[in-house]
Amino acid sequence: MARATADRHQYHPFCHGEQSPEKDLTSKARCAKIEPYICSVEHEFTFYVLTKGEIHTRTDWLEKDSFEHLLAALMPANRLAIETSLTTGLRIGDVLRLRTEQLNRERFTIKEQKTGKARRVYLPLALRDALAAQAGRIYVFEHRTDQRQHRTRQAVWKDLHRAAALFRLPRNLTVAPHTARKVFAVSKYQNGCSLAKVKQLLNHSDEAVTVLYAMADQLTARHTRRHKKQ
Repeated sequence: MARATADRHQYHPFCHGEQSPEKDLTSKARCAKIEPYICSVEHEFTFYVLTKGEIHTRTDWLEKDSFEHLLAALMPANRLAIETSLTTGLRIGDVLRLRTEQLNRERFTIKEQKTGKARRVYLPLALRDALAAQAGRIYVFEHRTDQRQHRTRQAVWKDLHRAAALFRLPRNLTVAPHTARKVFAVSKYQNGCSLAKVKQLLNHSDEAVTVLYAMADQLTARHTRRHKKQ
């Protein structure tokens, strides 16, 4: 209840019309025409942001068990890359840019490719060992034909897309490597992390964007129900 109360206070002005949420949202969030809603999550009232109408997100959330079954059908290196994203919350592009020398430390700092921001990374020992076992001379995830380059995001996406087709996932679900980041966020939030903590873990600048990740399961369920009615 403490977490729900803290999150509730964070969005309280929006719910009473004292402040427009659009003033504090990124351009991507504003394009989604986000408006505040109150929803009951596990019998606790939590304030969060949903889109009124159809929500437009590039990727959907999957239950962690279902996602892990999907990963089992991937090529070993691609599976490990997404598992790293699932464990750390890193974007797949940042995972693929990890250098072999970084595995010598339990914690290290990277510069995010998308945002340019610094990000501290912690790799559990078992994951570090798995990464080290297949690491190349320069990059942990080598390019298939050039060891001086890292594996591309497109290569991982194509493999995951193939697996999704193999498992015959609903066509309205968009599963991509970025799904791992949403599974990570939902898991952290459901296990007691506040929105502020999830925001920190994802290295977001705006908590309103973090809401779309922390409650991606709710948004995917909403999207699926709408699709079934059509």
